[in-house]
Amino acid sequence: MPFTDIVGHEKPIAFLKTVLRNGQLGHAYLFYGADGIGKRQVAIRLAQTLLCEHNIDGAETDSCGACRGCLQVEARTHPDYLLVEPDPEQATLQIKIEQIRELESQVVYRPLIAPSKVFVIDEADRLTIGAANALLKTIEEPPTHALFLLVTGRIDALPATIRSRCQRLRFAAPSQEQVQRTLTARLGWSAADAQFVTMLTESRIGRAMKVDPASLRTQQEEFCTLAAAKALQSPASVLTIAETLHRADRATDALTWLARWVRDLILIRTGAEAALLVNQDRRTALEQGWRSDQLDPLLELYTTIDQMERASTRNLNLQLALESILLRLRDILIPTSKTVDQSAPTSP
Repeated sequence: MPFTDIVGHEKPIAFLKTVLRNGQLGHAYLFYGADGIGKRQVAIRLAQTLLCEHNIDGAETDSCGACRGCLQVEARTHPDYLLVEPDPEQATLQIKIEQIRELESQVVYRPLIAPSKVFVIDEADRLTIGAANALLKTIEEPPTHALFLLVTGRIDALPATIRSRCQRLRFAAPSQEQVQRTLTARLGWSAADAQFVTMLTESRIGRAMKVDPASLRTQQEEFCTLAAAKALQSPASVLTIAETLHRADRATDALTWLARWVRDLILIRTGAEAALLVNQDRRTALEQGWRSDQLDPLLELYTTIDQMERASTRNLNLQLALESILLRLRDILIPTSKTVDQSAPTSP
């Protein structure tokens, strides 16, 4: 498919078209930005443009999307194209040195059928130390026929030596309107579902197109009910809920939805527009659960949940973390019992 298939990223694409038009394409580029926003797709479209059968003279700035070369790139069978990425079947996602060795074995030879060879390295931040060192040697003195496209959502995790050898292109998520239009046009979703998923995925189009709105609605019902004052009445019930979710391996999901609920509570308190709420259809419940003295505790709680989510892949006791968050939310949402009036008469 051509660049016109890409949602958003107008500036990076315009830059790439300009260097193609002027014959100034470099030998290595680093596409960086949040995960799931379309960086990999732009890299693949650039590869198709360079390997398109209708672009033999290199004068075109887009691919046709339909020739054998374009289809082979899409299918990962083009002899002058290689996509390197972590093996999803492995417990630890890594790009190993053996994969870079395979790249090295191909880069030394001239292209078989196209004007150049294109190597896309997705999730480049997952290169092992050995793989990164091997790649560095290759991109330091690349052959003139090779182009390297590194894609990452964590630029700081890449060695500085590799970053310095690449021209950097920063990618930002498409606008909410662009993502919503795409979801309704390509997937036939309702406007409400498109808006809901766009908010949940923070306009990350790659993630948005892979989820099921109905499943997300079910999760929303379950976990937003969990955050309601009724579910938090008893400390014992809070501990039971946390244990049940942990045993079902759903504690991480619960933390994510609790973060969204707390975020919305904060936005309600600060007078934000309804369009910014993730749980827009539950605004009444959010407003009913609000007390005027909650803002600072909620901000602190939101920060704590964010820190816990970042640490969830490490040695974090998720059950204890969830217990702590729910008990703190209970303290915020449920007023403490009023002190009995000592002046009131007592029964004999």
